[in-house]
Amino acid sequence: QVQLVESGGGLVQAGGSLRLSCAASGSIFSRSAQGWFRQAPGKQRELVAAITSGGVINYADSVKGRFTISRDNAKNTVYLQMNSLKPEDTAVYYCRIVIGMIYYWGQGTQVTVSS
Repeated sequence: QVQLVESGGGLVQAGGSLRLSCAASGSIFSRSAQGWFRQAPGKQRELVAAITSGGVINYADSVKGRFTISRDNAKNTVYLQMNSLKPEDTAVYYCRIVIGMIYYWGQGTQVTVSS
């Protein structure tokens, strides 16, 4: 029913920037909550940033002041702008949308930050 397609990952040096995009198919985007998660090797998946359908935003402490979540409802797309990247940000990043009790996940995109 709903497909999420992620893009924007890659390899950057410490201090650089990337913008991740997650485009959703279907008509449920505007009434869903969206979020970005990441998972590093040997680590549990963690919430990075989230935005509710009403626009309330939360960030993990580790990314506050550096990452920004935003969305464009006309394009059914949620973004994660990542600035001042650090090697510890290296992980696979996943987008997720939630409507009611239904969860939809993107395929994941690799972000690698070199020293």
